[in-house]
Parts: sequence; structure tokens; C-alpha cells
Amino acid sequence: MSEPAISVHNLTKKFHDFVAVNKVSFEVGKGEIFGFLGANGAGKSTTIRMLCGLLSSTSGTATVAGYDINEQPEKVKANIGYMSQKFSLYDDLTVRENIRFFGGIYGLRRAELKERLDWVVEMAGLKGREDSLAVELAGGWKQRLALGCAILHRPKIVFLDEPTGGVDPVSRRNFWELINKLSEQGTTVFVTTHYLDEAEYANRIMLIQAGEIIAGGSPKELKETHIKNPILEVECDKVVMAMEILQRQDWVIETTIFGTYLHTSVADESEGRERIRQTLAENNISVKRMDRIVPSLEDVFIYLIEKGPQAGKAQVG
Repeated sequence: MSEPAISVHNLTKKFHDFVAVNKVSFEVGKGEIFGFLGANGAGKSTTIRMLCGLLSSTSGTATVAGYDINEQPEKVKANIGYMSQKFSLYDDLTVRENIRFFGGIYGLRRAELKERLDWVVEMAGLKGREDSLAVELAGGWKQRLALGCAILHRPKIVFLDEPTGGVDPVSRRNFWELINKLSEQGTTVFVTTHYLDEAEYANRIMLIQAGEIIAGGSPKELKETHIKNPILEVECDKVVMAMEILQRQDWVIETTIFGTYLHTSVADESEGRERIRQTLAENNISVKRMDRIVPSLEDVFIYLIEKGPQAGKAQVG
């Protein structure tokens, strides 16, 4: 088996008495799309900054592209690309100027920089807008331009830290198509996000909460391992009241609001349907629709958060 692109063992980061990341361990294979998921403040960005050589760890070890993050941070930086949600581009520079600026940082020479500039413009769909200021670009274009600048030097590994924040759903989907192409070409993609629907595109996922890994595996593995009971999506009146009523029933395993619907987990589908309708009807709440659904990663994440850190630890690999 080849050496992993990223190898992390008991990585810990403390800020005085606050433990931001606590003994995190995982490996990322070469060419893999690796999703690192968690709510805001869970420890995602702190972990990614350590792995990029931007922040030293308090304890534990990690190698990125074969280089130690604490002992060889400059080697790490030379072999990765990095894109964050904020400050990825200079708004007062044009498209062309941004690309040339980042190309200069990466040490690209004239011929190679010209070739890569043309590639980024084509990839980002910015042909004819090379002299537009970055601040004038729509979110999706700006996002693709930022990705192009991050991989100008053809890094082995690219870190994407919350790259799709504030971007419309169509642009998010297009962005993930670019990520898939990078992976197919052998680039390892490490992406942090709190959009759990996006994580369906990842080959493998780690879920982090309060600085600790609580579960890991492919999207399919996580669903099959942690969600074994039927989930019913319930469309009804007075959805908040309905949730509160169902949460008090001992035969309901879990119920949560998803948009304007309820996701309710029960031990038996047929019995659960009847009991939900009856219980809500007794409280003058009418059920418009009830369907069994395939669990989402959001269902998994909510389950694990509510069960506590020990719920998924046995499954982390």
C-alpha cells in the first residue's frame, strides 16, 4: 500500500486552557476527496491550519505529502494548495493580476505562468474578463478563480477550507464538478464544510465535534452504520408543535425539523405511521404527507451529536 497523502496521529491544539483539537487521528489516500465535516467552531479550520503548516500543534504528529507539519512547514507549503472562504483573492486586482500575483508566489516562470494563466481563465469561465476586478465577479466565478489560483503550481494536495460559503446552489454543484476532475487527475482534495449535502460527493468523511472525531467512513457506510431504524418524513401543520409532541413519545426514537418537514425515526415503519397520525390528530394537527426516506448525512450527524462523542468512536478508521 502506498504512503498516504496525509497521515495524522493524536493531533492536538490548545489555546491556553481551551482544547480546540483533541487527539485527532486519520489518514487520507492519494487522489482521494476527503471531507472534514462539522459545525462552526468544531475544530475544522484549526486542524486544516495545522496541516497546512500555518499553525504548530501542541502535541501529536502529522505528515502532509511526506513532510512533518511541525519540523518541515515550508516543505509542506510548497507541496499544497490552499483556498479559504475568505481572503483567497485580492478584490482590487484584476483577474489577470490575481493569477500573476499567485503565480509569482509559487515561483512560476514566464512560459509556465502564461500557460497556467490561460488554463485558469478557461477553467473559471472568465474568457474576455481577464481585466475585470475580482470584486466585480459573481460568487461562482470568484470561487473558481480562487481555486485556480490555489492550484496554479499543480500541487499534490489541495486544502479547501469552507470554499462554498455564501455561494448559490448551482455554483456549489459546478464547483464540486471541478473538485471531482482534480481527484480524477490524481490530486488529493481535503475539504472542510458545514454543508452536509456537499459531503455526499466525498469518497470518505470524518465528522468532528468539539475538537474530537466522532465518526468516519464513506457516506454510505456512515448511514448504514448509524441509522438502522426507518425515518419517516412528515409534512404537517404546526410543525414546531408537532415536533415537541412527538419528542415526548417513548416510541419515537428521534424527531427533528428539516426545513418545513419532520424527520421522525421509529422502530417499526407501519406502527410508526399509524401512531404519528393518531398522536398528531389528537392534538388537532393534520398530516398532509408521510414518506419513508433514505437517511441523509444530516440525519447521521444529528444522531451522533445527540448520542455524544462515544456514539461513533468505534467506527472511526
